[in-house]
Amino acid sequence: MAKVFDVLIVGGGLSGIGAACHLRRKCPNKSIAILEGRASIGGTWDLFRYPGIRSDSDMFTLGYDFKPWVAGGDIADGPSILSYIREAADEYKLTDSIQLNSPVSTAEWSSAQSSWTLTVGPNGQTRHVQGKMLLLCAGYYDYASGHSPEFQGRADFSGTIIHPQHWPENFDYADKRIVVIGSGATAVTLIPALAQKAQHVVMLQRSPSYIAALPSKSSITVWARRLLPQSLAYQLLRWFYIRRSVWLYRVMRRFPDFFANHLIKEVARRINDGSKVDPHFRPRYKPWDQRLCLVPDGDMFDAMNRGKASVVTDTIVRFEHDGIRTTSGQLIKADVIVTATGLNLKPVGGVRVVIDGNPKKISESLTYKGFMADGIPNFATIFGYVNASWTLRADLLADYFCRLINEMDRRKASRVTPVPRPEDRDMVLRPFIEELSSGYVQRSLDLLPKQGSRYPWCFEQNYDREKSVFRSDHFDDGVLAFAD
Repeated sequence: MAKVFDVLIVGGGLSGIGAACHLRRKCPNKSIAILEGRASIGGTWDLFRYPGIRSDSDMFTLGYDFKPWVAGGDIADGPSILSYIREAADEYKLTDSIQLNSPVSTAEWSSAQSSWTLTVGPNGQTRHVQGKMLLLCAGYYDYASGHSPEFQGRADFSGTIIHPQHWPENFDYADKRIVVIGSGATAVTLIPALAQKAQHVVMLQRSPSYIAALPSKSSITVWARRLLPQSLAYQLLRWFYIRRSVWLYRVMRRFPDFFANHLIKEVARRINDGSKVDPHFRPRYKPWDQRLCLVPDGDMFDAMNRGKASVVTDTIVRFEHDGIRTTSGQLIKADVIVTATGLNLKPVGGVRVVIDGNPKKISESLTYKGFMADGIPNFATIFGYVNASWTLRADLLADYFCRLINEMDRRKASRVTPVPRPEDRDMVLRPFIEELSSGYVQRSLDLLPKQGSRYPWCFEQNYDREKSVFRSDHFDDGVLAFAD
């Protein structure tokens, strides 16, 4: 441990690389180490290789606020996003700061040294890396395995079973009968991509999701890029799409029945057989109780209209030799079954946190602005929005983290810790995420920290409010304790 870094960043994906770029811009004299557990940077966009993988948000809000998205239209495929992340790393000369194949198992804080010591590396080959500030950008799900329920008769199926998180390289599915289990963003992305080569693709869903068809390149994008300089066009488009997403979320939550009917009518307009709307496209929940699923240019509906894809709404009894038997008695024949059944949450990348020799469970912590944790010094996490693009909040938090570091320098402080005030002790505790009823969230709420009933112990899913908070809030709030 010859070197003590100023900042340790865990995770080399969209959030981690973005945070490092912010530090290069606003804290240029700080030394950085980016610890990435896998063999390459990119996070989600390097891990997922299934057919058709793409953004489920527009790239003007999923992209960084400091780096214009110029590669394509509003929606981007996975390889393009991965290239964008790598370009950012190169532009800000981060290569020498990235340590690949460096999974972090334990983070130990020493008050005596005012620093963190991370245990890094696979079992049997661990080493230690030391730093003053710790920023966790490891996302929120388990990179090792996706959620895959135990289906009865799984071993009896004679074909291939794949989870999208572990898509085999060069897998040949041409002329195959494919069943995709699931109705979320991954499923609606897979269906049109698989339908290009497969004999037929069935989306087998227990219950439907709201699906919205949007153009992959809007007219405002075309005209802004044609008429304005690149940087100005990006800022204008980013402003427009932020405003649109904020407005849509608010009005959908306020008038859920109206927008539920609108979304369903739009689906009926796009598919040839309107009878398929019920029950296949009429969810039982309200819009934004779960994230909307995006189908650029209505590509999934086009695959259905061509007879290359269909939807079955039913529950699974068992897998059989040649397909899936449903509760209604139907046998859906298949050569390939894709279990697009969701993710497993793994908060803070599964890092074990120890404070002066005492283990600290993140799930028992109280979140400070959805960014830091009570009683843990020099510690922060990047967790984006669930009702908008992840990067919108990641940028705000990274900028705030830089402000905090510069404030510590101004005060000549070696540590900063959120400490509840006496009046905060009686707060009602709430789940970290309240907005979504999605299965992957509900399965793992007990793993996430808690939030309180009053500011600043809340995690607000509100970009406009948080933009004001993170860019202008004073640090003298009676909660952040600075010490030498």
